[in-house]
Amino acid sequence: MNSKGKKKYWLITVTTWLILFVVWQIATSFKMVPEILLPSPEKVVSTFVKLSEYGYNGIPLWQHFLITMARLLSAVVLAIITAIPLGLISGRIKIVYSIFDSIIQFIRPIPPLAYYTILILWVGIGETSKVVLLYLAAFAPIYLACISGVNRVKDDYIKSAESLGASSKQVFFHVIFPSALPDIFTGIRTAVGMAYTTVVAAEMVAATYGIGWMIINASKYLKSDVMFVGIIILGITGVVLDQILKYVERKIVFWSGR
Repeated sequence: MNSKGKKKYWLITVTTWLILFVVWQIATSFKMVPEILLPSPEKVVSTFVKLSEYGYNGIPLWQHFLITMARLLSAVVLAIITAIPLGLISGRIKIVYSIFDSIIQFIRPIPPLAYYTILILWVGIGETSKVVLLYLAAFAPIYLACISGVNRVKDDYIKSAESLGASSKQVFFHVIFPSALPDIFTGIRTAVGMAYTTVVAAEMVAATYGIGWMIINASKYLKSDVMFVGIIILGITGVVLDQILKYVERKIVFWSGR
């Protein structure tokens, strides 16, 4: 896409958000929706300023944010370290695929809250259960993307490398892995999204800090302005993380789509 086309779609995106903001402002200004359900933009901004100055429940807002990010990124990094090798090997070696795939496919569709209590019983109510829950949410997308990436590799590429004398190890690292990288990055982006949607659930039980916990705690006291602040922080952070991953993908997998 040329620069003119990018500018056009960027303007459409900005216009869409401006319209949403105007609708929000009008709805709250004319009291179309009770403030307890939909606080005004001014109220949300002032609440953000207060939280930035005084924190929530005695804990600074930045600390809530960093704790949530630490849980999220720890889980995603662990998922990347474990899911990529297992997914690539499973896609290449059928016996490994037969052993692990059915187990992962069984766990994948189960809602996180369904087994969160079991995790707490197994590993306790500390940070471990929260990170493990996010890890399980992030693992499956990366694993499945790796298998898909390996299956997409053309046999001609593998046979050409083997005919030139490449060993199995060389074929794996110089043909299969680079070819699967676009799918792997798609899986990582999906995994971050899945873990992100689970972070509030992870901080629901036996937590006293974190943005997700702040949202849940505020909901108990009908503090919709605090809830909106937390939701907006999570939304903006999610977009930023996705853009960072897309930037890294463009730099590393520069041949993707060519």
